[in-house]
Amino acid sequence: MMNLIDQKVKHRHFGTGNIVNMSDSRVEIAFGDENKRFIFPDVFGEHLVLKDQDAARSLSKIIKQKESERQARESKREKKREVQRKKHELRMEHENLMKNRKLHPQSQMVFWCDPEEQQQAFTEWKVFSGEIKSGKNKGKPNKPARLHQNSAVLLTVRDSGMPEQSRRIIGMYMVNEKFTGRLCEDGMIPAHSVHRIQLAEQESADMLFWNYYVNERSPGKMTWNTGKYRYFDNTMMAQILRDIVSSKSDAEEQEKAQQFFDHFCEMNQIAAGELPKPDGALMRK
Repeated sequence: MMNLIDQKVKHRHFGTGNIVNMSDSRVEIAFGDENKRFIFPDVFGEHLVLKDQDAARSLSKIIKQKESERQARESKREKKREVQRKKHELRMEHENLMKNRKLHPQSQMVFWCDPEEQQQAFTEWKVFSGEIKSGKNKGKPNKPARLHQNSAVLLTVRDSGMPEQSRRIIGMYMVNEKFTGRLCEDGMIPAHSVHRIQLAEQESADMLFWNYYVNERSPGKMTWNTGKYRYFDNTMMAQILRDIVSSKSDAEEQEKAQQFFDHFCEMNQIAAGELPKPDGALMRK
């Protein structure tokens, strides 16, 4: 801290005085028989001037530095306020959207990954919905119209030479916070910035897709037929997430899965405590 005690000053109202005491935030000046206290260094400049020019120049540098630090703090606070504003706007937008939009009971997507798509899914965290095979829009990307902020993409594989019933889950993610399937023109479905999970090999081996999924039109059949994806039930996705939470032994990974599960249930208006047990095609054998 700069020592200004005994320095002479001139105040625009109180006249000439001597600095008799000071701290990091206050300065005390004797004007004749009366002492006055001021905020340091804010009082200097417009209201108070040091007589000593060298001391005045040194103080000017300190004032500039403090002003720069103050502006940096204010900029940081403003950025924080802006982040909070954006979060609030996004939350209000979502709440209004959910109030005015009836959730589709099957707005989740299960995706069949080939080896190249597995790599893309877990490095770029997005999948491609594929192309339309016939009609006037042949060759254009499929538009995943049911997907919205309440939707998750379930990533699955069927190992070479294995039957369809061995299809296993390798990961999942909520769609990006701003994604709207009916507005998607390129067929790319990006992941949420936080809620995304990749399963380890052993975890994946224990998570068979057909333990959860059943085609109600043909409940005894386990067939995929054609296409890269199909829609499935919101409740089934919640069951999968619940079981993943239970399977995690690492506390940090379990907490991450729990947050994913809680977020999913909130977005899909699902009461977590009332979820039924899985009743997929494999469970009915």
